Amino acid sequence: MRVTRKSAGRAAATALVLMLGLTPAACGAGSQGGDATGGGGGSRVEVFTWWAAGSEKAGLDALVGVFQEQHPDIEFVNGAVAGGAGSAAKDLLQTRLQAQDPPDTFQAHAGAELQDYIDAAQIEDVSALYEEFGLTDAFPPDLVERLTSQDGAIYSIPSNIHRANVLWANPAVLEEAGLDPAAEYADLDAFVADLEKLDKAGVTPLSVATTWTQVHLLETVLLADLGPEAYSGLWDGSTDWASPEVTTALEHFETLMSFTNDDRDGLDWPEATQQVIDGTAAFNVMGDWAVAAFEEQDKQLGTDFVAVPSPGTDGTFDFLADSFTMPVGAENPEGTEAWLETVGSLEGQVAFNKAKGSIPARTDADPAEFSEYQQGAIDSFGQDTIVSSLAHGAAAPVATLNAVSDATSKFTTGASDLPTFQDELAAATAS
Repeated sequence: MRVTRKSAGRAAATALVLMLGLTPAACGAGSQGGDATGGGGGSRVEVFTWWAAGSEKAGLDALVGVFQEQHPDIEFVNGAVAGGAGSAAKDLLQTRLQAQDPPDTFQAHAGAELQDYIDAAQIEDVSALYEEFGLTDAFPPDLVERLTSQDGAIYSIPSNIHRANVLWANPAVLEEAGLDPAAEYADLDAFVADLEKLDKAGVTPLSVATTWTQVHLLETVLLADLGPEAYSGLWDGSTDWASPEVTTALEHFETLMSFTNDDRDGLDWPEATQQVIDGTAAFNVMGDWAVAAFEEQDKQLGTDFVAVPSPGTDGTFDFLADSFTMPVGAENPEGTEAWLETVGSLEGQVAFNKAKGSIPARTDADPAEFSEYQQGAIDSFGQDTIVSSLAHGAAAPVATLNAVSDATSKFTTGASDLPTFQDELAAATAS
């Protein structure tokens, strides 16, 4: 019976791969350090991610290097799937989970995004591994609290911490338009005033890309206008989506979108960030994975680019974390445990985050090993008010995020007006 389920699962997965325009190799047929078929009879672990290019792949490669040093007897099988900021990978993953053909471990954002997998009994409680690996002491207490589910269990081990509320800028473009490149914006009105000046100067004021980057921008606007407590209340029901404060935030979002690039819906985040690097756009609001895009092109913080909290959010750290799970029914649980041990280890977190641009979840990493930007992010995470990212799975379940994304896409493409947008957002979070 097991063989039949696996065969059916792989057939369904292959069919979805072909629909997505991917190659079967992207689903795990390729590997590092051995034959993907496991024909040698040794232990293996298939690691399913969407880290297939750029700094994400560099981070994964660095983590794999540590894994192979720590567990040389276990074959690493790369299950990375490219496309759509993880949407292609998540679609394929869901097909495999429903067919009872899970990878040995898969990447997921820590927080509410995991709830659907928990409710479907698709991932295991890994709380015992926190004790075994010493992670309860290595991770800050408030992070462990955020990782703990409503049932008191923990279902993933984070590889990093990212900050979502970062404003990236090209100082040369700002100076040419007569703006202060060192300015930080206390509120959105001050930011809009400078966007107007940039627009008159003939440069794209604010670059964005496809829908998920617009949702990313939306969450930073909500955070700016509502503040951290009321922003968090949007996801636990204590803040009214119909309130005038939310209306003001959505009006600000509409204004910001009016200053963005016309080709946005055909781009993903690297192309939007590249516009700032190239000087065709002045600003971009993106998570701090973008720092690697600047540094890979030999750009220097403070000289070639500026990174500050997004307008109106200074003192708040909009948090997300990539993490790894132990799926129910995975073929190689010993390989999974070994991978999770490396993910949580000091050596693994240092290697991974130095390459990816994020910061370690562990508190015992030496900040001096990281870039200037990362050192600042480490300080901020230790002292700022922490909130959870909507666009990256920490604040709300997948179904809620999907509904918010659909409503945002309709609004930014002109298919709905602002009152309808607000109603649809309220409905999305009420379901």
